[in-house]
Amino acid sequence: MIEQDDPTLVRQCLEGQRDAYGALIARHHKAVFNVALRMVKDYQEAQDLTQGTFVKAYERLETFDARHKFFSWIYRMVVNEALNLIKRRRRFEGLDERADYLAQAPTIEQEYEESEMSRNVQNALMNLGIDHRAVIVLKHFENLSYEEIGYILDLPEKTVKSRLFTARQALKDIMIKKGYVKHEQRQIH
Repeated sequence: MIEQDDPTLVRQCLEGQRDAYGALIARHHKAVFNVALRMVKDYQEAQDLTQGTFVKAYERLETFDARHKFFSWIYRMVVNEALNLIKRRRRFEGLDERADYLAQAPTIEQEYEESEMSRNVQNALMNLGIDHRAVIVLKHFENLSYEEIGYILDLPEKTVKSRLFTARQALKDIMIKKGYVKHEQRQIH
C-alpha cells in the first residue's frame, strides 16, 4: 500500500474514509503525546490531552488549511489544550503544592530516569512559565522551526525568537539557582 501524505488523508477523511483518520492518528500520536507530556508532566493527563486533541481535530477537520502542515495544526491544538489545563490546574493548586507534587511525581519515560541531567532539565523546565515552557518544548524537544512554532502559538516569528531567547536565559538561571550546573559550566542554546 502506498503511504498517503497528510493533506490526502485529510481529504479522504472528509470524503468519508474513516480509516484515513486512523492513519493520521497512527502517524502523529507519539509526537502529540510527547508534547502533551512535556507540557503537563503527568502521564494520564497527557494521554487524556492527546485523545481529546485528536477528537477535537476530527471534529474540526474541515478547518484544516492544506497550506500548513497537519502536524503543525494538531500541535497547535495540543499546546493550547495543555495551556488551558495548566491554567485550570493553577486555579485549584497553590504554587508550592504544585511544586511539591511535581518533585514527588515519578519520571515516566525511561530515558529520563537514566540521566540525571535530563531529569534536572525537566524539573527546571517545569519551573518556567507556560509561555516560555511551550517555546522550549516545541523548539528543543520537537525540533520545530520558528515559523512552525509561530503558527502553533499564534505568534509572529520575531516574538518566537525573542521568547525563546528569554526562555533559554530563564532556564539557565533556574538550573544555576538549583545547583544543577555551575554558571561557567553550561550554555543552553
